[in-house]
Amino acid sequence: MAVGTPGAEIRPTQSQAVGATVSVRRKAHTNFGLVLERSFAKFDPREQVRNPVIFVVYAFTFFTGIVCLIPWAFPDIQRQGFQENYYVAVTVILFLTVWFANLAEAVAEAQAKAQADSLRDVRAGLQARQILPDGRRRWIAATQLHRGDLVEVRASETVPLDGDVSKGGALIDESMMTGESAAVVRESGGDRTSVLGGSRVLDGTVEIRITSEPGTSFLDRMIQLVEATTRDKSPNEIALTLVLNALTLALLVVIVTLAYLLGFTGLGTLNLAVLIALLVCLVPTTIGGLLSAVGISGVTRVARANVVCKSGKAIEAAGDLDVLILDKTGTITVGTRLAVQFVPAPGTDADTCQRTALLASMLDETPEGRSIARLATLRGIRLEKIKTNECKVVPFSTARRMSGLVLPNGMEMMKGSIGAIAEYVGSFPEELRKAADEASRQGMTPLALARQKQVVGLVILKDVVKPGIAQRLKELRTMGIRTIMCTGDNRLTALSIARESGVDEFVAEAKPETKLRLVALEKSHGRLVAMTGDGTNDAPALARADVGFAMNSGTSAAKEAGNMVDLDSDPTKIIDVISIGKQLLITRGALTTFSITNDVAKYFAVIPAIFIGVTNLEFLNVLQLSDPRVAVLSTLLFNALMIPLLIPLALVGASFRPMPAVDLLRRNLLLYGGGGLVSAFVGIKLLYILLFAIGVR
Repeated sequence: MAVGTPGAEIRPTQSQAVGATVSVRRKAHTNFGLVLERSFAKFDPREQVRNPVIFVVYAFTFFTGIVCLIPWAFPDIQRQGFQENYYVAVTVILFLTVWFANLAEAVAEAQAKAQADSLRDVRAGLQARQILPDGRRRWIAATQLHRGDLVEVRASETVPLDGDVSKGGALIDESMMTGESAAVVRESGGDRTSVLGGSRVLDGTVEIRITSEPGTSFLDRMIQLVEATTRDKSPNEIALTLVLNALTLALLVVIVTLAYLLGFTGLGTLNLAVLIALLVCLVPTTIGGLLSAVGISGVTRVARANVVCKSGKAIEAAGDLDVLILDKTGTITVGTRLAVQFVPAPGTDADTCQRTALLASMLDETPEGRSIARLATLRGIRLEKIKTNECKVVPFSTARRMSGLVLPNGMEMMKGSIGAIAEYVGSFPEELRKAADEASRQGMTPLALARQKQVVGLVILKDVVKPGIAQRLKELRTMGIRTIMCTGDNRLTALSIARESGVDEFVAEAKPETKLRLVALEKSHGRLVAMTGDGTNDAPALARADVGFAMNSGTSAAKEAGNMVDLDSDPTKIIDVISIGKQLLITRGALTTFSITNDVAKYFAVIPAIFIGVTNLEFLNVLQLSDPRVAVLSTLLFNALMIPLLIPLALVGASFRPMPAVDLLRRNLLLYGGGGLVSAFVGIKLLYILLFAIGVR
């Protein structure tokens, strides 16, 4: 790479410097050819052994296949009455069972891979202008940067890796990462210094201190999250896998014992193919084949919501939460004070008060100023044409504590704190002062209005609760999650916001260490706790919480401490993540319930049929399956077909709406438990009729 002075540097091509600006949220297209290829590649024994339930089916598939090819090598099977067509049919159905399980996982992996490829496009070909210790610049590949390196990024260039702005300020487009079209300002100092690798500078020049190594940025973590090969199983998934494996082993022992007991008691013998089919029908192949796909799809849904999750365990922790600790500003409230009311001074009409407020705020570009002008306009105030270039803007300063406008005719329109306006005018109406004190006690902010050094009224500002937040918090309460608002505001302000938003509890006048103590207290009672935050002072509490939900716009310390980072910097998205976690748990439970009740129905279908002539179990033959061979094949085929039929449910997730846990359990038992039982009886009977009709014996 060439090294030179900043003014004479050798620049790479535009495509190298800027890099790809592909939106992460574009639709990822799945290549079905690769899906099929991957599904067959999974027949590798090293792949199959990772799923013991399906591995049992896989092993018996090869065994029955070998019997079909060289039956003379198995004299015991020959003596039982070897029927080649029957063994071939069993082998084909067993093969389909394994392949369908492979296909479910391959489809889920393909979706994740397509999304990962889309994410990789963002960082493709990125170059960085590194600032050397002697002040010179050089272009190097972004992959050669390390933590602590200093780079310069100018307008139309792409940020190479995650970092903090150490000098300057810029308008940055993060849409390729977050999907949000509105640009954001990042500048040195304060809490808004963090920039994301892959975002693009629209205006300005910044020096960025790299905070991540290549391969460990938030983009890399997001890629690792959605790729199935790096997915860690959650504790619930591991526990369910152990249960399924134990059940499979127990049924294997039962079938082997049954075969010996039949021979020992002289009741007869069962064909080996029938015993294998019986085992495969009874082991939980449905949930065993779909379990991995459910986990992968849950992780993919979180990534699709533009949330970087450092561990798949955090997703399920979000679904099991007991307590959610929320900041007030920016989470429950809009975050900026908005004008909600005008209070005219005694002897002043409302029109004069509102007109003064509009004139004092017409060139004020702060959120508060714009909200005052908007409220006055909504109240019907209209201004004559004013030559704004001839007006003098009086900017706000901490010393002056007021701002306003001087019109071309010399008339002054001012707004500011009560004390500043009182000092500016020389007096302040007592009645108006009482109204201001009352507004302050209710958690609102009063600003005084003055027209030509005469107090004309107040404008009341309020930190407004976000639209819909009360409903979202009500949904959390329905799910049994307790919400706690943590704010540095005084108790009256906190109480007002808490009542309006509907949080269960609140902590007022909170210091940075208060959040950490609150998380520790809740966890000491055995509760799972989530917390949102974006500042450095939030980092200890984010690290201590079971789910630490950090904002991308926050500090690097907060993002490193949390186990989830929202690229959109929307604190309320934690509620969506909780819903995804709940849906993941419900989907796994629904498929498990469906699989178990399916197996119960198979007992009534296959066991009485295969024991016809051996012992009297006719009273269990509720489906009236008279031909044992066709009954076994229809049950085995139904068992195989259920896996692909349930793939959409595994990938999309079971429907979820907030409700109490007892109601949710009752609903899912009825829907998926009853559905599994009925579908098995109906499906097996229809397949039996079909196979019998086409002459399968």
